[in-house]
Formats: sequence, C-alpha cells, structure tokens
Amino acid sequence: MQTQDVRTLIEQMSIEEKAAQLQQLATPFFKGASDRGAVTGPLIGMDVSDDAIANTGSVLGACGAAETNRIQQKHLEENRLGIPLLFMADIVHGYQTIFPVPLAMGCTWDLELAGQSAAVAAKEASVSGVHVTFAPMVDLVRDPRWGRVMESTGEDTYLNGVFAAAQVKGFQGDSGGTEVGKLISCVKHFAAYGAPEGGRDYNTVDVSELTLREQYLPAYRAALDAGSEMMMTAFNTVFGVPATGNAWLMRDLLRKEWGFQGPVISDWGAVKELIPHGVAEDSAEAAEKSLKAGVDIEMMTTTYIESIPELVRNGILEEEVIDEAVERILRLKQKLNLFERPYRHADEALEQEVIRSQEHLEAARKTAADSCVLLKNENEVLPLQKEQTVAVIGPFADHTDILGQWSWRGKPEETVTLVQGLKTTAGAGNILSAEGSRVEETDETLLKEALQAAEKADVIIAALGEPSEWSGEAGSRTDITIPRAQRELLARLRKTNKPLVSVLFNGRPLDLQEITEHTDALVEAWFPGSEGGSALADLLLGSVNPSAKLTMSFPQSVGQVPVYYNHFNTGRPKSEGRDGDRYLSKYLDSPNEPLFPFGYGMSYTTFQYSGFHLDKTEITRKDTLNAKVTITNTGTRDGKEVVQLYVRDHAGEAVRPLKELKGFQKIHLAAGESREVAFSIKEEDLRYWHPDMTYRSDRGTFSVMAGPNSRDLETGVFKLSDN
Repeated sequence: MQTQDVRTLIEQMSIEEKAAQLQQLATPFFKGASDRGAVTGPLIGMDVSDDAIANTGSVLGACGAAETNRIQQKHLEENRLGIPLLFMADIVHGYQTIFPVPLAMGCTWDLELAGQSAAVAAKEASVSGVHVTFAPMVDLVRDPRWGRVMESTGEDTYLNGVFAAAQVKGFQGDSGGTEVGKLISCVKHFAAYGAPEGGRDYNTVDVSELTLREQYLPAYRAALDAGSEMMMTAFNTVFGVPATGNAWLMRDLLRKEWGFQGPVISDWGAVKELIPHGVAEDSAEAAEKSLKAGVDIEMMTTTYIESIPELVRNGILEEEVIDEAVERILRLKQKLNLFERPYRHADEALEQEVIRSQEHLEAARKTAADSCVLLKNENEVLPLQKEQTVAVIGPFADHTDILGQWSWRGKPEETVTLVQGLKTTAGAGNILSAEGSRVEETDETLLKEALQAAEKADVIIAALGEPSEWSGEAGSRTDITIPRAQRELLARLRKTNKPLVSVLFNGRPLDLQEITEHTDALVEAWFPGSEGGSALADLLLGSVNPSAKLTMSFPQSVGQVPVYYNHFNTGRPKSEGRDGDRYLSKYLDSPNEPLFPFGYGMSYTTFQYSGFHLDKTEITRKDTLNAKVTITNTGTRDGKEVVQLYVRDHAGEAVRPLKELKGFQKIHLAAGESREVAFSIKEEDLRYWHPDMTYRSDRGTFSVMAGPNSRDLETGVFKLSDN
C-alpha cells in the first residue's frame, strides 16, 4: 500500500469506521479469542456493538500465534475495507523468558545487556503475534513508595535516557520494528508520571516547566531520538491539566517542538478519566479534549466511538482532526506491511523453537547475575564455598514469586528458585532449606524447623522480601520495610552466631536499617526473572563476581523520601564540622544522606582510584576537556567496575545540582591489573534549561568528579570561558 492509498482508504471510511479505528479493546472482545466475552459487560462497564468491534483498530493483550491469527482472520472476514488489526501488549522485561525488572536492569549499567534483553523479548513476542510493546517506561523515579519504580531504570535523567535508547533499539532493531523478530516500541508514560505526590499511583504531579524540561523530559526525547514509533500518555496532571487532555504537552511540545509523527495512545481508561479529574463533564467532552490534545488511540474506554460521530456532525470537532489520527494509525500498519501480510511473523512452529530457548535462558541468567547488587560483605562471608553446608531460610527460599510485575506471560512453575539454583550448582547434599515464616505472619512451627536447619549449617542465607504484587501499578506503600515477621525471623537467625547472608527480593528501594544491622552480607536481588535462582547461585558461590551498582538511592527511613543524589544545595547546607548548628537544612533524627547512595555496589575484589586529572584548567565553548583516572584491581579476583563521571556547575543562572552524572564506563580488570579510563567533556555537556526556557551553558567554575559511586569521588576543577 502506498502513501496515496492510505488517504484513499480514509476517504472511503464512514465517520463511525474512523472512530472505531481509534479504539483499542482487550482480547476477549474479539471473535477468535479463547476467552471471548470474559471481561465484557458490567465488569468493566463497557457495552461495545458488534459493528464497532468489527472496525476496531487494535487489540490489547492478545498473544500466541494461534490466537492472534484466529482473531485477525475473523476480523478481516467482517471488516468492510479489510483493515487489519494491530496487536499490542506490555512486554516490559520479557515475554516468557523473563529478565530482571527494569530497575534491576538499570543496576547492570550495561547498555548491551539492556538491548539484548529487549531483543529477546521482541523475538519471542513477535513470533507470538504481537506487533507493539508498551515499553520502555522511562519515567524518572525518586520516591520508592511508588510501586512503579520497578519499571524504571532509576533516579537519574542521563542514565534513564541512554537505557531508553538501548531498549528501543533492542525492541525495534535497525528497521524501526519492521524486520522479522522485532516489535514497535511505545515509550511511556508522557509525561512526569514518576513524580506523583506522596508516591501514590495516579496521583497529582505538580512540577514547574523548568523541572519538567530539565529532569523529566530528556528520557522520553532520547527514546524518540532512538526511533520509538509510538508514545503513551500518563495518568497524571501536567501543569494542572491531565496529560491525556493536555494540548500543550502533545500538540505543542511533542508534535510541533519535537516533530514526533507517530501515534499517541492513552493508558488504560485515561480518556474517560478526564471526567473524575474534573476537566470534562461527560464522555463527549472527554473525547473532544483528548482528540484536540492529540491522543490518537483510546485504550479500554469508549468515549471516541460513542461521541466522535456526533461531535463531528455538530461541528464541535473538525473531521480533519479524526482523519489525522486515523492516518497515523494506518501508516503504522502500512509500515508493518500488515495490509499485505496481516499475520506478519506469527508462527506456531517458530514459537516452539524460539520461546524459552536455551540461548534466551542463558541470556536471562547472565543479566540477572549482573543486576544483583552486593550492598554489604563483612569478613568476606561471600562468596560461599561449595563444601559448606548452607541453610536457605525464609519465605522466598524456594518461592517462584521472583518474576516481578509485568511478567504476565512468564511461568512461575518454570522459574528457578534460590534453593533450586543452589542445589543444582553446589549439590543438593549441601543445601538445607526451610520457610521460617510466612511473608507477613510468624509461624512457630516454621520457625522451629528453620532454627533446626540453621544449627546444622555453616552459613545461613535469609531469603526475604516483598511479594511481587506489592510493587508495580497500584502498588504504592507507605511502609517500605521488610514485613515484621521476616525481620523477627532474621533476628532469631542472628542469635545462632552463624555467618548470615540476606538475599532480598523486591521491586523498590527499601528501608534496610534493621536488615543491615542483623546481617553480615546483603545482596539486593530485586525480582531477577526466570533464571533468578541460577543467577544468584552463580553470584553467591563466586563464579560471577558482583558488579551491579544502584540506580536509585536507598533511604535511611521513609521519612527522607524523596532522597536522590543530584539534589540542589540550600542557602543553609549541612556541611562537615557544623553538626552542632541547629539552623541548617537537616533532620534532627536522621542523617541527610541515604543509607546506600546512587551508584553504590560492592565486588568480591577491590578497586583503587588514583591519578585523577584534567588536561586543562580552562576551556572555551569550542574546546574539549579530557578527564582521566587510573583504576587498579587491588584484590585477588578478576572483576568489573563501573567508573562514574559527575559534573557540578558552581554558579548558574538557576540553582544547579550538587553533582550530575555525565558519563560512565564499565570495565573488566584482572586481579592486579590497572587501566586508565578517559572521559571527554564539551560545552554542550554543561548546558541546562534556564528560567527563560533556553537551553544553554553559563561561563564560570565547574567541578569534575570521578569515582565508584556518587559519594566517594575524586575531584578536579576547571573554568568555562566565553572566549
């Protein structure tokens, strides 16, 4: 189909057919679906006519080659103009081979692994009939109370941007998602969804345009620059207007300023939510405002098909607005060649070959091992020795709930648990296990069994955490500690005086004060995915040396939240030597600093930084500054180190953060090896958004810092001049 053919097709469509093309419905609405009718009617408050379904443009959540092909076939038999369906789904961190949750993926600081995981997910989902994935989520996150932090790669603008680009390239490949084994990437959630008040999902977001442009928008732009073909709106407000009805956000910024031409889709029900938000009185007004704002596809509410014909006939909406939206959708279908090949790459035979292949499982295992962060290791308790008897105790010792949210196609029964992984790797005879307690309930019988196992062991592993349903969408919490029953279990295990390792399964940074005090070694495993138990066995037994670093700070307590590394200074900053001064920006009952800072993570070896220097003390706007530092592996094991570079603008026109990540390199060093790592800084790296909404740099003094995390840094100083 050619460009002109798309316009000709639109001319043939009735206004009702155009409205339906802008509708997305869940799988059970469609003929050919195995669970047809399962969610229709009052359960979701929707009554959709057969005609509307026959002309609907896209399907939410259908997967499996047999099912998607059946739905497409039935649809084409009934669609008057033969317009095929688009199949969309949330393939966030894996299809059936589940990789670590995105927050864990960020902790790898490995863009190649991020791209590879997206490519594996795309390959499995594509042969299963999916065309579009609602990923990556690039929302900047700083409040661990918000459950959806697990879907982001963390608290840093720069890091989120480079991970967003890597994932888009992994999903779409070099051809924008059209080649075999690739998906269209729909980046989400536009915009600033990661800053809800109180960390409560769907809540108000209130940030200035300066903050929006400086901190929250860059990762979305990075995803689009990498080629992402679609954008999803956010549930929250932006400048007091819900994103789904925000014309400034989507017409002025996204379309005009950024030049984005792809389809924009609402999140689930977000169009009709303009009514409870208080900016629309009824469905017709919600449809009008969303369409005028630039939302092309309405997901899972039906204001468009209910209201568009009447809005157009009454002159409230110009039909040209509808045609533009329909054209964007049809052009995407054209790009995917669906008019000629409506079943595209869906292939039942290939599904058997591709899904959960050995190659994919090995990739998931490696990625999971590289995403687990070693936070503490007193007396070198880790790595374990294979000849040691190890008691694995806790509700997550042999639990398959380690896939994390948005792993809806993952199979818990095929997931490798911690106990299974250790038994396979170390030998079943050396591994004891006991549940110890329920997730939230103490059980004396379970505790007795656990203590008996602990007495027989040389080392104890406490497998603790949160159920996956406690994070993800609608997973907001005010208490971000490990449940009391598990903390009490850990305290009892501590009294055995055996070496004690805590392994944590969770989807957010937690308050770990009590856990840290009661344990010798601490491993943040997140939700590591299908091969999580095998990956942890590799790490705990030393065949993999930990290299992950946090991409979200861990607070001392929930009272510090939001706590993040690149904060502003104040007029009364707390500084060294002034602890006794009351009138400073500080807490009376807590340090200002996080328990574990951004960029922090340990290894089984040690790294020394030395010789940090800048090749210039002053640069012009045309110069390049080179910063170099030597890293030496001073331990006895080979290992990987993430070398991080930060910059501070000492006096800008607007207040600048105390430090900002500007680059990083992950290097491998053999025991005893040294390497010089170099970074370059140009004037463009020093630019920021000013109060007049211009993006530029200021002359003056800057610090450049390098080190293993955002806290422990070597510093040099230079000046930027106008010459």
